[in-house]
Amino acid sequence: MPSRKKLAADAWGALLQVHASLVPALDKEVQRQTGLPLSWYDVLLELAAEPAGRLRMTDLAERVVLSRSRVSRLVDELASRGLITKEEHPDDRRSAYAAITNAGLAEFRATAPVYVRAIEGQFASNLTDEDLALLGRVLNKIRKPAG
Repeated sequence: MPSRKKLAADAWGALLQVHASLVPALDKEVQRQTGLPLSWYDVLLELAAEPAGRLRMTDLAERVVLSRSRVSRLVDELASRGLITKEEHPDDRRSAYAAITNAGLAEFRATAPVYVRAIEGQFASNLTDEDLALLGRVLNKIRKPAG
């Protein structure tokens, strides 16, 4: 049996390889069918999930796992298309919010089924329901380590 370090390194490598191959494939499929880049969809997804439809730019950057400068560029691109707005923070001039517009919500809702089908086709098609449940539990264990 390989050592725990070897098992961990191999699992990590497999995770990185899966991520590196799936993200571009999902991006290509979603963009081909909707015209919306996956990074734009990710921003709209996070904003649409919020009851108020908005997030501080720093919180948005953490959720979409991008640098603040990259998120700022994405927000500017989405705002130029009318899909989101950028709002000043009322109590902190150094902070701003990104807020989804009605047009952004409509674009998100139109793209969501394409995204879900792409996930099924590119990611889940070779996995059983039990595999998916186990994978979800394992990844959540890593994301939220026991205290």
